[in-house]
Amino acid sequence: MGNAIQNNDVLIAVIGAGGKMGCRITDNLRKTEYRLLLCEQAESGMARLAERGLTITPNEEALAVADVIILAVPDAVIGPLSQTIVPQLKPDATVILLDPAAAYAQQVVLRDDCHFVVTHPCHPALFEEQDSPEARKDMFGGISAKQDIVIALHQGQEEKLALAERICIAMFAPVTQCHRITVEHMALLEPAAAEVVAAAAACIMKEAMDEVIRMGVPEAAARSFMLGHIQIPLAIAFNNVNPFSDAAKIAIEYGFEKIFKPDWKQVFTKESLDEVLRLMLHLDEKKG
Repeated sequence: MGNAIQNNDVLIAVIGAGGKMGCRITDNLRKTEYRLLLCEQAESGMARLAERGLTITPNEEALAVADVIILAVPDAVIGPLSQTIVPQLKPDATVILLDPAAAYAQQVVLRDDCHFVVTHPCHPALFEEQDSPEARKDMFGGISAKQDIVIALHQGQEEKLALAERICIAMFAPVTQCHRITVEHMALLEPAAAEVVAAAAACIMKEAMDEVIRMGVPEAAARSFMLGHIQIPLAIAFNNVNPFSDAAKIAIEYGFEKIFKPDWKQVFTKESLDEVLRLMLHLDEKKG
């Protein structure tokens, strides 16, 4: 994508700049030539920005002039917050959302004269090599570990997506590759694949370790054994390093029968996605 607009010509407002994600983004964008306006209303967030010696700009002041607005706020807040923020944007502004939930659920207020982009980090991949011990410890990414990101144009012009992509690569740096997908693709990846399936499976694995410890297996032995035996099936399933043994295949089939529902892939249907996002965004509570 092109680079017609110089970085120092772009004014970025970070809403929620003092939050956990906001601070990661702010720390990375401060290393660039982009001009920043940092907005924060929570006392804890204000304190984090103060520790960095950074000045806070009132939302109204920042929104009136910003070319790009990054909403570094929790998923459930994005919809209601957009009702306040979007009407205050200057024409041709670009909003960057950090999660697909609110956009997919059509909870984000849109404007025809503005542009809306959704992005999310892939996080450092399990079997990817990193350049240093510090990077290997950066499990989340955005500090020193290399990671990919995904990006989608929710509404607006392609040239604005190009600008947003450069900003997203900077705020999640170091980034190896930016994958262009759709908002629907992103929702299928998260929450469906990454949280409903993968995170639930991870919690089941942890509960399995806790259970054998409860039954008398020494904790150190259980942790060492489980973490090693979690890595092996992941390497087999994702990297095809070796086939599962015949005995392991029998155990896997037994596990599927005892642990997982036969129709578990229905979590990828629109009905299931709508349901889980309604729960995650607390939409029923907001109607009440």
